[in-house]
Amino acid sequence: MSGSRETTARTHLEVPAHPSSESSCLGPGGSADLVRSVVAMLDGRWKLDILFRLFERPVLRFAELQRSLSGVSHKVLIQQLRGLETDGLVLRTDHAEVPPHVDYRLTRGGEALRPVLLALRDFATSHSEAAEVPVSGGSAEI
Repeated sequence: MSGSRETTARTHLEVPAHPSSESSCLGPGGSADLVRSVVAMLDGRWKLDILFRLFERPVLRFAELQRSLSGVSHKVLIQQLRGLETDGLVLRTDHAEVPPHVDYRLTRGGEALRPVLLALRDFATSHSEAAEVPVSGGSAEI
């Protein structure tokens, strides 16, 4: 190759500082892939609602959760909670009592999502105003 240096794509956690930088966030195990896996954990009609309820109250019984989420069926709530539990975001505690007593709380992983989801909420709140202002050099038309 006549003295030219071969470049390879970087797929680690480094995110380019400038849009013109090499796309090191792409590829297997790169930043985009990692974020995509977290977004997949949150994919579900009621999962964000459940997490925000648990941010507000650290321990909730199943019945309390169901009452606080109007419109969710028993079956769907169980499915959503099981998904969050499988992904390590929610801990289910079954108290061996009669009548049955099951409660849910956030794990460390679920708690670590709090600042991320609050930042997304803040972005969503301010985005409607910011969406009308084009990025420098950009056009509002698509």
